[in-house]
Amino acid sequence: MTATTSALTDEVRAMIGVTGDKVEASLLGIEREGLRRFTQAIMDPDPRYWDDAFAKSTRYGGIVTPPIYCTYLGRKTPAGADDPVSRAFLENPNCDGVAGIEDSGVGALPLVPTNLRRSLNGGNEIEVYKYPMLGDRIFSQAKYADIAEKIGKDGKPFLIITTEVIYTDQDGAELCILRQVRLRR
Repeated sequence: MTATTSALTDEVRAMIGVTGDKVEASLLGIEREGLRRFTQAIMDPDPRYWDDAFAKSTRYGGIVTPPIYCTYLGRKTPAGADDPVSRAFLENPNCDGVAGIEDSGVGALPLVPTNLRRSLNGGNEIEVYKYPMLGDRIFSQAKYADIAEKIGKDGKPFLIITTEVIYTDQDGAELCILRQVRLRR
């Protein structure tokens, strides 16, 4: 067996714990029309998301959002703004929709300094603490929670990069934590 060079260099290891700026994730805060469109898109007819009278009778006391709504807000691109997904497909029609689409906007994490270019979504999980309500302003802050290395069946190293994005409301209350795993080969 031949020795392989580790992809988990000191430079890569130094990225663990690096945190991006805290930014407002929503363009307009939680507003009724955006929430309506989102719940229709995910086909969730729960009246907590649209019926004022019903929502007031629940333990939340008003209209709330689905648990994953926070994670969607940061992905909305304002009209006229550069869309990294569209740009990636224009530059490379064979783009897989993941690699090369790292966000470079305000609050984005710096790229992990590696020559491994292939990227695969290794999974997502969300830990929910509180549902946002109509009118709330949502903020997010990302960090590299962990970077580990494994050796593939082909004997080549790959990185397992775990990011955490913490979503809070205008009062600083933690709403949820999104954990994303990305494999880099």
